Amino acid sequence: MTEVPEPVPGPDEVVVEIDAGHVLWVETAVRRGLGKDWFPLRPPYTPGTGVAGVEVESGRRVVAHTGVGGGYAERVVVPRAHVTPLPPEVPSLDAAALVHDATTAQALFEALAIGSQDSVLVVGASGGLGLICLQLARLRAKSVIALARDAEKIARIEALGFDVIDTEQVDWADQVRDQLPDGADVVLDNVGGPLAQSVVELLAHGGRWSAHGMPGGNFTTIDQSQLSARGQQLVGLDAVQLPLDRRIMLIAQGLDLAARGDLHAIVGQTFPLDNVVAAHEAVEARTVFGSTVLIP
Repeated sequence: MTEVPEPVPGPDEVVVEIDAGHVLWVETAVRRGLGKDWFPLRPPYTPGTGVAGVEVESGRRVVAHTGVGGGYAERVVVPRAHVTPLPPEVPSLDAAALVHDATTAQALFEALAIGSQDSVLVVGASGGLGLICLQLARLRAKSVIALARDAEKIARIEALGFDVIDTEQVDWADQVRDQLPDGADVVLDNVGGPLAQSVVELLAHGGRWSAHGMPGGNFTTIDQSQLSARGQQLVGLDAVQLPLDRRIMLIAQGLDLAARGDLHAIVGQTFPLDNVVAAHEAVEARTVFGSTVLIP
């Protein structure tokens, strides 16, 4: 950790004393120098954009999307417009994860127009975003199947009431076909890489694919000729690059769903702020389950 002066807010800014800060896989990638076309951060910088805590000036509990960083800290200055009141029913630990995961999931569901007629396949379902996608699909879609690996992670997803197919089994694709003989109407791809690429043939004619994840090594691609021939739709990161007003609205909606008990952030592990190295190592190794949160 590095000691810096106490943050001082400017006009239309507030100081948030952080109770919990979300750790994203993409933050580990940016730290390694990846994603420069998407993310403007250059060393030295403080990572972290999703935080929950107390607004120092008013004493109210809030969440904030910090913008481009600063969340791996004890306190952070954010524009007042980036702050959302935190419902009393939602713990700060959960709220920090929901700032990203619930917002991204809702944006994907809107971009892909997922509704009650759709069968949804969630690739990489054991991460924080994947688990929120499963829950939203249970609320809004016809059916949902999780793709995951690791017996312990699979057992934890099943304990939440979801059907899971183990992608380490030789016949996993046949198991998907048995349940979805016409293919999945929607694929929410949280991992990319070889696994997701092998799922492409399981997308239904007229199906929609969200290629927003790349922990597996790269974003999934679908040949344009296949898209045209099968009437399929592919969306990418543009679907979740949200203007501020839209982001704030979705953050509030996600917190409201959590306050009503319709969404639950699954925080699988926490790390003290002064051991952020271990947090990044765990996320990079893909040994984590659900969301990873730093505690100052």
